[in-house]
Amino acid sequence: MVGRQKVILQPRYYWHNFRYVLDFVKRLYGGLLNEAETDFLHRFDALSTDAQCLYVRVSNRKGAFFRANKLNYREITDLPVSVGELINAGFLDRLATRHEGMGHEALDVFTKPDLLDLLPLEPEEIRALNKLKKEEVVRYALNELNFGEIVTSISTRETVVKVNFEAEVMMLKYLFFGNRGSDMTEFVMRDMGMMNFEQYDESKMTARFRNRKEVEDKLLISLTNEAFYEQKDAGTPPDAIYNWFLNWNETRPELSEIAFPGYQKLVCRVGAYLERQKMPDQALAVYELSDRVPARERRVRLLYKNGLVDEALALIDEIAVTPQNAEERYFAGDFREKILGNVAKKRTRKATTRFLSDAESLDIPAAYRHHVEAGVMNHYLEEGNDAAFTENYPWRGLFGLVFWDVIYDANVAAIHHPLQRAPSDFYLPDFYVRREELLKKRLAELTTKDDWRRHVGRTYNAKYGITNVLVDWNDELLGLVNKLIELLDLEQLGLILLEMARNVREHTRGFPDLLVWNEAGEYSFVEVKSPTDHLGPQQLHWLEYFDTIGVKGKVVRVIWAM
Repeated sequence: MVGRQKVILQPRYYWHNFRYVLDFVKRLYGGLLNEAETDFLHRFDALSTDAQCLYVRVSNRKGAFFRANKLNYREITDLPVSVGELINAGFLDRLATRHEGMGHEALDVFTKPDLLDLLPLEPEEIRALNKLKKEEVVRYALNELNFGEIVTSISTRETVVKVNFEAEVMMLKYLFFGNRGSDMTEFVMRDMGMMNFEQYDESKMTARFRNRKEVEDKLLISLTNEAFYEQKDAGTPPDAIYNWFLNWNETRPELSEIAFPGYQKLVCRVGAYLERQKMPDQALAVYELSDRVPARERRVRLLYKNGLVDEALALIDEIAVTPQNAEERYFAGDFREKILGNVAKKRTRKATTRFLSDAESLDIPAAYRHHVEAGVMNHYLEEGNDAAFTENYPWRGLFGLVFWDVIYDANVAAIHHPLQRAPSDFYLPDFYVRREELLKKRLAELTTKDDWRRHVGRTYNAKYGITNVLVDWNDELLGLVNKLIELLDLEQLGLILLEMARNVREHTRGFPDLLVWNEAGEYSFVEVKSPTDHLGPQQLHWLEYFDTIGVKGKVVRVIWAM
């Protein structure tokens, strides 16, 4: 097997990438930058190339403090000179008494032996602290020693520096990527050949944010989400987190539309956390801040649990009129029946349970207990059929291959930087609304099965290996996609793809586990359920949708044969 050719990055690759980000942000967002960010850009441009490189290096590293004598970058000609230049220009600060509030982070750059050597300690203190862990030594130093004396003692022997302009750099990267989850390693993955991105015409790229408020609102939600997780991980009491979140919510600004999806997710995360902490009243109060999935369902359950039946039924009626996904649609009917059934003392069953109980069953050897789909597939193969594992894989692939250029059409104003894996509206209702004409036009162009096969084949070969959030590149993909085209009517294929497009987040999952077919062209999509497994709402959605448009699908319940 021939391995991937080793890629050697140029020595200052990180500097070139950082400069690219700065130039890109100045071009698209120059009018949104504040005075501090603009000042950073001017001052950074005034640095020597070596000093710029060193600043990029340390600003990309974890932590704010560094030991200057431990920095080692061979591409930088004279590190001490570059450190001095950055200090003089205000890009680095020497460790000082004003950093006392960050004392833990400052001392954490040292090993325990280094701390015992550098801190202003008496011999008996050193002997006692030598028995403790590093964390305990740091805590002792910050609680028992004078921080000014700590700084003096360390600084006489070492240069410890703190990186400045962290907020400005964070904002510039945020403007480029549009989120806090991406960072400069995306460039490295691209440059190393580990990830290939669609090639865009950069002149057609549009700004993700229209004004400064949109930027700050969306960033506020991201930072608040991070603060929530930090508090959870730090063991902050749940009631304190609840109070913190409500106080934050009362004082937050009126949010821009672009920030609302993130806000709704944050509300649901906090509400779910409070539920897990057995704080139902507090969870309900938080869920009431959102009308998005799954907040409404959780509110119904909590209202009913608290005995507020009329309020629960009223909210169920609201959900039934405007369900946001399959879970809400089936939940509304099922829970209404449950409430009314309890009133009438009548036993009820969920729609998914009823569907599953009516399904056919198969006796499968218990040896397949941990590979139930493989057991069912083997059953069909032994009957002389062909079968393949499918689930979501070929459907997502078919969607991505048929609509590739529609998904990544920069003219739709949803592509904002060259490392984007999906358009910014991909998981929003806007995706279908803004592209409905393009999607239907593409389907109208594919008038025969040969048209479909040629189109997906050309796209597969032209785009192979390029990142697409729906296309998981594999040698089996094209064969499975072509099998879907062979077995289904073109109208059925088009209807399924449009249904996926209407809600990409929800409708690209829940497809049946297996595809079974024979030489006569007979086929069925099979959802496999073990004796302990349940049918999910999204799975039921597709089985019912398949039935509506004439696509053959079914559920098979497995019974273990001993």
